[in-house]
Amino acid sequence: MGGLKIVHINTYNGNGGAGRACMRLSKALEAAGHQSKVLVLYQFGKAQQSQTFGTGLWAKFWAIFNILAERILTRLLTKANKTPFSFQFFGRTLNQHPLLQEADVIHLHWINHGFLTPKQVGKLNLLDKPIVWTFHDSNAFTGGCHVRYGCENFHRQCGNCPQLKFSDTKDWSYNTWSRKKKAYSKLNLHIVAPSRWMRQSVKESSLLGLRPISVIPNSIEPDLFKAYQKNEAKQLLKISKDKFVILSGFMPSKNDKHKGTPYLLQALFELSQRSEINPEEIEVVIFGNKNNKDLPQFPFKTTFLGTISKDEHLAKCYAAADVFVVPSLEDNLPNTVMEALSCATPVVAFETGGIPDMVKHLQNGYLAQYKSAVDLADGIEWVLLHENRTELQRQARKMIIENFNPDKIAQAHLKLYEQMLKEMPDNENSITVKV
Repeated sequence: MGGLKIVHINTYNGNGGAGRACMRLSKALEAAGHQSKVLVLYQFGKAQQSQTFGTGLWAKFWAIFNILAERILTRLLTKANKTPFSFQFFGRTLNQHPLLQEADVIHLHWINHGFLTPKQVGKLNLLDKPIVWTFHDSNAFTGGCHVRYGCENFHRQCGNCPQLKFSDTKDWSYNTWSRKKKAYSKLNLHIVAPSRWMRQSVKESSLLGLRPISVIPNSIEPDLFKAYQKNEAKQLLKISKDKFVILSGFMPSKNDKHKGTPYLLQALFELSQRSEINPEEIEVVIFGNKNNKDLPQFPFKTTFLGTISKDEHLAKCYAAADVFVVPSLEDNLPNTVMEALSCATPVVAFETGGIPDMVKHLQNGYLAQYKSAVDLADGIEWVLLHENRTELQRQARKMIIENFNPDKIAQAHLKLYEQMLKEMPDNENSITVKV
């Protein structure tokens, strides 16, 4: 097999939004005729598309130790609000790994939970290879937080962190920021932002604001997340075809307040009180809840699907819905929005993060005023009462096919790789990339 040799580095294989995006990109690059491998710290199941540091008990022990050590440290030093945070004191050096030694391009993704410390990231520059880093959240350019909740300390040098139990100008967030600054000064890299919002965030950061950055979105498998006939999909979920189905995910969550669960509940109660609404005609479906304990009361009949492990089943859930509601308060380019649109389901969400890159207001969905549960309810009602829902569904699918298909995203990355290879100091043996 010819073409480029690309190695992607991510903590997990296919777990979480970053893992799924990483695996999808690798698969798309392979389909374009290149050798794309994924190196992970911890591998779930018997994966064929990714490699780790061995299958023996010792290798797994060290991976699990690093992951747990990072999580325990975070719990000890951060407040009880469970904001995603990483100190990155645990990790491993990758420079001698055969995949990196043989690669033409090194592509970083999400490297927390004990995979790479800032110092180990900086050491990758010793390999003299193009380094690309896709930012799936904000951690790379902050003093530790993955979600900023409006905090602007990353504009300077962090410190006085609102997430830490013990905070001052030289706290652990400042320490982490300083270690990153030292490591990044040695690192020649090109940043990929999946959304325009992420690009702007990076440009405002003191750590990486002057580094080269490109906006290249994540992709999706449009042949997997596809449009089904709505009534047939509802029948598969044992839902009446006459019901207006409101789908939402990741519910409930005490650990990720940026997912905005309270706003979803407020919006649904607001909707149920409106004279134009018949509660008997609406059914709410929730996926992603890990257990059924302490579930909140909903104003409509509600079905909890739990965690869905198979994408084929998830696609049918999206397709059965008449609207997918995303109450996230901060999100880069959420896979769930892309998946729902690809299944021809319009999306109602707050106008935040990278969501406006996918949802076009009053075309394939509704962008509600930030943190307004009333406007979120307005969006759901707008879809419910829309005179031509079929056109909404067509526009939803069209957005994904035209802008996020795997081949288009792969070609955008290949152009970037080729540009970086040409700019290497010794490019006499550089490979011409076929795009």
